[in-house]
Amino acid sequence: MSENDYGVVLLVDVANVMGSRPDGWWRDRLGAATRLLGGLATVTKISLSGETFSVASILAVVEGKAKGAAGPEGVEVIRATADGDSTIVAVAHEVVAAGGVPLVVTADRGLRARLPAAALVAGPRALLDVLGPNRP
Repeated sequence: MSENDYGVVLLVDVANVMGSRPDGWWRDRLGAATRLLGGLATVTKISLSGETFSVASILAVVEGKAKGAAGPEGVEVIRATADGDSTIVAVAHEVVAAGGVPLVVTADRGLRARLPAAALVAGPRALLDVLGPNRP
């Protein structure tokens, strides 16, 4: 594995990552989102296709019943005003326009197709592996 010397902006599709784990999140979307956001604060590196990237900043998009979730210091929570996918696409374009590299965590193929060409994409498993066995 090689490590890149630049940091990526980790952009998390919170609903999609929560939905990838059958842990009862649907009974308490707000609580599940809050737990996931809390875990994100510990992420400093993430691996994708044999490369390890440093995480320069963490942006997490929440929507629906999870909009009230609060993140810890170091995790910027973005509350989608419409659908989460459109918000993620817009934020990814903003990151690229500012000279950054977004690494979007989602399994949503439709969302992936709408991202800017400069965006990197990882499935929820890549993030959940970083969070470890006691992941939130």
